[in-house]
Amino acid sequence: MAVPGDPPDGTPEGIGGGDEEFRSDEYRSVVFDEDFVRAARLQEFSAQERMGDHARAVRSRSIWSGGGSSRPRTSTPGRGARQGMLLVLLIAVAFAAAVYMGLSNPAVPPSTGRTDPLSSTVVPLAPSTAVPGGRPVDLYAKSPAAEYRVGAAGITLPAVRRTHHFTDGQVVTALSIAKDYLVQSSLDPDVLAGAATRPVRVLLDPDQLAQFDRSMTSPSGDGRHASTGWLVRFDPGTAVVADTRVRVNGTLSFEEVSADVLEVTTDHTFVYAVRPATGSPAAADGASLFTVRRELRLRFDLEDLAARRAELVSAYVMAGPQDCSADPAGGFRPVLAGAGPTTVGPAASDPYASGTPRRTAGLCGVLAPPTAAGTDPVSPAP
Repeated sequence: MAVPGDPPDGTPEGIGGGDEEFRSDEYRSVVFDEDFVRAARLQEFSAQERMGDHARAVRSRSIWSGGGSSRPRTSTPGRGARQGMLLVLLIAVAFAAAVYMGLSNPAVPPSTGRTDPLSSTVVPLAPSTAVPGGRPVDLYAKSPAAEYRVGAAGITLPAVRRTHHFTDGQVVTALSIAKDYLVQSSLDPDVLAGAATRPVRVLLDPDQLAQFDRSMTSPSGDGRHASTGWLVRFDPGTAVVADTRVRVNGTLSFEEVSADVLEVTTDHTFVYAVRPATGSPAAADGASLFTVRRELRLRFDLEDLAARRAELVSAYVMAGPQDCSADPAGGFRPVLAGAGPTTVGPAASDPYASGTPRRTAGLCGVLAPPTAAGTDPVSPAP
């Protein structure tokens, strides 16, 4: 009787029937004859039978609960779909909350107030005597400007204290911007020569730029568009600066004018040594002094402080010696060394005097003879 698993016709010749003989020749090739292959039973299992009792790799779970159904054939949303729907729900809730907060507590709209335009007054001061000439150093030594500081050193900041709505730091920022404006508009050599305006322009509030640009390109004495209201500029065809060491003296003060506006007032006298535009720069006695008194009011809101810019509200300027018939709106035209007065203004004005500058009754004044050095009533800058 054949043993199950043996070929139906017995063991082929040449192949041992015992286990020991088979193991002794384990490297011999095994050959199945045709009868063996035909007698073999072939059975193909179904997919369910091949799975057997193995569990599903991923169980379907309910979208709203942590549990889930173990029914393999039930089609339910997967974990990714559940997370997607939760994300959509959270976005909808957040959007609804934002709409509710916006309706119940609307944001305060930004201020739409416009910056006031500059109002300027430029008064030429006519000489009452012949204009003295000489070297700049000698002229300064014999004038009230002998004790003035040179350049930006003459623009000193006052003691700082906080106001009701502005901190110490904000007050310091406003004062420093005002000083920068004075330096750029009164001391920059290119600005004085009429060759540049950008150093001043970048310090102004954007709402004033159109007015400033028109004042530079089409200056007029209408109280709004005098270039010399914004800055110090000499008519390049008349005079040029002979010494860049401009003498400066004056004060700055500040006050809070409203809860969101800080105002800085500057009052400074600038003394320039100038010479004829067509003369030789090496001329030893061709220079003369030209004095400009500038009183400016600058305002700052929080946006101005953050952007380091200013709103120039008003400018009152006295400058001389000049001829009263000359129009100083586009640039100052000094009466140079050796020249005398041609017209006389209604009242004498001393640009070196301390305190609020004296306003003239008309559009021209008389340059008061300067006090000799050493007897100047103006205290030197500390």
